[in-house]
Amino acid sequence: MSLMPATPINDNADDRPTPITMLPVPETARQPLVLWVENLSVSFDGFKALDDVTLTLDRGELRCLIGPNGAGKTTLMDCITGKTRPDSGAVYLDTRLNDLTRLSECRIAELGIGRKFQRPTVFPGHTVLENCELALKGKKGVFRALFARLSVAERARIAEILELIGLAEHADRQAGLLAHGQKQWLEIGMLLAQDPKVLLVDEPVAGMTHAEMERTAHLLQSLAGKHTIVVVEHDMEFVRSIARRVTVLHEGKVLAEGAMADIQKNPRVVEVYLGE
Repeated sequence: MSLMPATPINDNADDRPTPITMLPVPETARQPLVLWVENLSVSFDGFKALDDVTLTLDRGELRCLIGPNGAGKTTLMDCITGKTRPDSGAVYLDTRLNDLTRLSECRIAELGIGRKFQRPTVFPGHTVLENCELALKGKKGVFRALFARLSVAERARIAEILELIGLAEHADRQAGLLAHGQKQWLEIGMLLAQDPKVLLVDEPVAGMTHAEMERTAHLLQSLAGKHTIVVVEHDMEFVRSIARRVTVLHEGKVLAEGAMADIQKNPRVVEVYLGE
């Protein structure tokens, strides 16, 4: 809890300074940030992939991150997850004590950052249920995950996730036999099994049918609130269907940020990305 100066009261007739008493600022007076990026810069062989990027995410927010190829979207995700070390700047989770740029990828995942890449990475030879078991938070090692007896709470959690992602009826089906969209949902379910605070989702609807896109939009919207979600996507129809707030990157910088309606009318965004 931070402190703020109280108004000094001088009961004396002289001009002697009155000591300032520090009063606590209520937690409710603060903006509920869960993740914030400060002045992040990354260069590769002289190329400025990120140039002094600052970004804040509220707890439970659904944010879309858009921009042309080479804008810095993937590099930003890499810095948040610890895959890439920035030249300068910081990434904080929950508190300034957690500067993710100083931590390993494994530790960052443990703190609550989950990432889904564009291409689904499930275990094709295992069932949908087994995939979720392998991903459960706290499970260490394939043998323990597959052969240790699940607790009642763990079984309930997996059942809840399978229902949420629409794969409850496919629990005993091998993941490799699922349709493309179903594999994407399974990977999102595997992330949920790790109980992340922040989900970074990269192009979730690439290669999907229109029906699968609608189902994915509903899924991501249902997760917002409990989780903070960042969606990187090029399909603008999909972005418009889920966007609450949009950040546009261009040449490693934040070009614009705001509601989708405002972004679509921004002349610079139209010029460099959305087109006439």
